[in-house]
Amino acid sequence: MKALVYTGVEQLAYRDEPRPEPASGEALVRIMASGICGSDMHAFLGHDERRPAPLILGHEAAGIVIGGNEDGRRVTINPLVTCGTCHDCTHERTNLCARRQIISMMPRPGAFAQYVAMPRTNLITVPAHVSLNHAALAEPIACGWHGVRRGRGALGRSLRGLTSVVIGGGAIGVGAALCLRAAGATNITIVEPNDLRRGALSSVEGFKACTPAEAKTLDGTVDLVIDGVGYAATRAAACALAKPGGVIVHIGLGEATGGLDVRRMTLQEITFIGTYTYTATDFVETANAIFDGRLGALDWIETRPLALGQSAFADIRAGKVAAPKIVLIPEHEE
Repeated sequence: MKALVYTGVEQLAYRDEPRPEPASGEALVRIMASGICGSDMHAFLGHDERRPAPLILGHEAAGIVIGGNEDGRRVTINPLVTCGTCHDCTHERTNLCARRQIISMMPRPGAFAQYVAMPRTNLITVPAHVSLNHAALAEPIACGWHGVRRGRGALGRSLRGLTSVVIGGGAIGVGAALCLRAAGATNITIVEPNDLRRGALSSVEGFKACTPAEAKTLDGTVDLVIDGVGYAATRAAACALAKPGGVIVHIGLGEATGGLDVRRMTLQEITFIGTYTYTATDFVETANAIFDGRLGALDWIETRPLALGQSAFADIRAGKVAAPKIVLIPEHEE
């Protein structure tokens, strides 16, 4: 099969790789759409020791089951493979399973390829009326769904009428903003420094977009802040934005340290919640919200051929991409 393989810092090779063989309980999925995630970009830049070269990246995917009694089934893929038997798995915290694995991280090759093998329990059926390009967004949006659920729980009240700010206008941030809207929030702002991307966000319904400088006018007034970037500077901005008694939900994994104003957080009793991916239930709920239209038209993506993945990564790196998400499309022989 053809696959896009990370071979070294800022280097991707479109080449032949062995077609995966499904193990017991797994299905072979022909990948039809696979999104580029921020974690893929971190690996591309050589910043993720968990993803050493050579490796097939990509974990935001949808496709069609090949073979067996489910041949032809359209699915979106929950890429987080868990043991199913530990305390966390049996108590609705599958994302914390100590034996968890995720495709695009060894030992599981990712979905920037024509095929991937996945446990059948990780496959969610996609209705015929839903584009597989949109179904591939279930994974990044599920991160926001999980974060919004945790943030709303910490606030202990409805989000309607409260002020919410999302830092970062990529797919994680946009997904989180759409999840906020689906959860009842009515006053939502996305902070995005890239002029090109911020302009593209103006056509997405449900929130407004502003520059980091404009966001400073909200300092100390925000009930719920979601950091979808995770750099020291964005954590510092989140700490400044949160009102006394407010909540910060941290999703982004940009860099490991810096930015938290612990003194202000302590004196103002600001709650900080670190969130990682999503539970299996979060993923299913997110997929259903996509299927029934609660997350909008999802027309803010850009598609490119998988074979041109190197240039897609380079354009994202250079800030030349307006769309919050590039979805790569593998070619398949008819």
